[in-house]
Amino acid sequence: MIYFDNAATTKPLSTAILSSNELNDKLYFNPSALYREGISAKAVIKDCKEKILSFLKTEDHEVVFTSCGSESDNQAVFCAKKRGIFVTDLGEHSAIYQSFSELKNRGLSVHFVELNQDGSVNTDNLYDFIKNNPDVSFVSIVHVNNETGAINDINSIAKNIKAINKNIVFHSDGVQAFGKIPFRLDKNIDLYSISAHKINGLKGTGALIKRKGLNLFPLIFGGGQENGLRSGTENVFGINVFRLAAENRYKNLRESLDKITEIRNYIKDNIDKSIFDIISGETSSPYIFTVSAKGVRGETVMHLLEEKNIIVGNGSACSSKQKHSRVIKACGYSENVLDGVIRISFSPENTIEEAIIFTKELNETVKTLKGIIGK
Repeated sequence: MIYFDNAATTKPLSTAILSSNELNDKLYFNPSALYREGISAKAVIKDCKEKILSFLKTEDHEVVFTSCGSESDNQAVFCAKKRGIFVTDLGEHSAIYQSFSELKNRGLSVHFVELNQDGSVNTDNLYDFIKNNPDVSFVSIVHVNNETGAINDINSIAKNIKAINKNIVFHSDGVQAFGKIPFRLDKNIDLYSISAHKINGLKGTGALIKRKGLNLFPLIFGGGQENGLRSGTENVFGINVFRLAAENRYKNLRESLDKITEIRNYIKDNIDKSIFDIISGETSSPYIFTVSAKGVRGETVMHLLEEKNIIVGNGSACSSKQKHSRVIKACGYSENVLDGVIRISFSPENTIEEAIIFTKELNETVKTLKGIIGK
């Protein structure tokens, strides 16, 4: 199988799972227990937190482990500020977009900033709105757009927002950036969401990176785990696999980035430009490459490739029931382009040989659908 839908999820790292098996066999104890074995389990979690912060090169933040990136996003949105104007952009993952829609349903003031054509946030519109609205209290801007790969310079954005209003809480969904692109988490970023299964960890594990001293309320109440910020017995096994998967990603970060760029560039250079429009921008993350096969349905292309044992997506897996991608539509594309959207996303396990086979099959599949060949 050629698997090019890694933005949806990745294959768990087998060595990380094997290395963590001892936690299930010999250190399965509750991390909140006060006896020796429970304290040892708690120490594993502490070590994992320190490692994750070291990958982000920050001493200004702390880690709150959660069940996933969506939970981390929800806690940021609902638990950092209770009033004021909440601002985000039209290109956010559903975990942010739907949370903001719920804020609006609850009677709070919400504003969505426009996108540039590549899916990045229109920073001029963002800064102008904040300057003209002193009641803005919370801003969330995605780090890497999960449908186009557009990279927002969130360190710069956070700094500029704080210069306008230092009391604004700034959050970023970093799920498609963590473990993929070089980045240092700046102290101006108050909250940052990450997820394990996007970088070869396990589903059911995520984290919210929180600036020290920030007043944050829990989303889940109970036994007061995670310093009272996220109740529920910690998933020590999943957390340790997350740490090991992240460690593997960061150890090979530059090498993997170069490899993925080569794969993306091969596909970009060799797809038939007469039948494809390229949606991802020149400076987008190479891990996500989105195109449109104009005149055919992207979902049809996806299923025909599946019959050839090739897996791609046609947008965010979390929005798969929608006719068109909300994000691509917000970039300003026509319905003809929206119909044919195909999202191709990579991991370090992919190869240039896979890219060569995939590009040939993609070109031929769409040409057949359009009646160019196979008559």
